[in-house]
Amino acid sequence: MIRIFKNASAILFLIYSMMVFIAAMILVFPFILISSILFKEKQAQDIIFLFLKLWAWIFSILCFFPVRTRGYKHKNQDKAYIYVCNHNSYLDAITVVIGISGSVKPLGKIEMVKTPIFGMIYKRIVVLIDRKNKESRARSVEELKIDLARGQSILIFPEGTMNKTEADLSDFYDGAFRLAIETQTDIAPMAILNARNLLPRANPLSVKPGLITCIFDEPVSVAGLQAEDLEDLKAKVRKRMENLIKNSV
Repeated sequence: MIRIFKNASAILFLIYSMMVFIAAMILVFPFILISSILFKEKQAQDIIFLFLKLWAWIFSILCFFPVRTRGYKHKNQDKAYIYVCNHNSYLDAITVVIGISGSVKPLGKIEMVKTPIFGMIYKRIVVLIDRKNKESRARSVEELKIDLARGQSILIFPEGTMNKTEADLSDFYDGAFRLAIETQTDIAPMAILNARNLLPRANPLSVKPGLITCIFDEPVSVAGLQAEDLEDLKAKVRKRMENLIKNSV
C-alpha cells in the first residue's frame, strides 16, 4: 500500500512539474521570440537569457528544486569561457540557466527541435548539431568560433549526451577541448550535484523535490596550448570535474 501511495504521489508530482515547465515556457516564449527578432548576436542572447532565467526560476520555485551555486566568484564576467559540465538529469537545463550568471550559448542536439513548444525556444538559443552528420558537426564548430569571437560564452556537455552509466562521468568527446585550443579560450569546469538523485533519467517515477548544487572551479588556461596538448587538457579538466563531484558530496 505504501509503495502504491509513493508511486501515485510521484506520478502526480511529475505531471505537476511538467505542467509548470510548459506553462512557464509558454509565458516567456513571446518575449524570447520578440528579442530574437529585434536584437542580434550577443545582445539578443543576453536578453533572451534573462527570460530563460525567469522560466528556470519559476520552475525551480514552484516545483521545489532550489539551486545553490558555489565558486562563481572566480569568474571574469567580461570574458568569454567554454563552460563544460556533467550531464545526468533533465534538471540540468534548469540548473545551468540559474547557475551561470551571464548569458551562455549551449551546443545542443538537433533532435530536441522536434519537442513541442520547447523546440521553438531551443532552436533560438543553442548551436544545433547533428552528431551523425559530418557537415553539421563542422558547421556547429564554425558557429561556436564566431560566438566566442564576439565575446559570447558557450556551454558544452563533454560527455556528448546524458550519462547512462553509474560512474560520475562517462567518456569525454574531444570537441570542447579542441575548440578551446583553436580559439585560445579558457575552459570553465562546473559540476551539477544531486540532480540525478532527484530526477533519474532511467526512472522518472523516482522524482522528488530537493536541493541542486551547481559548483564552479577555477578556469583552466589554454594559453599557448597546441593540438598535441589536447589529451592532457581533456584529462586535466576531467580531473577537476571529478574532484568537484567527489569533494562536494
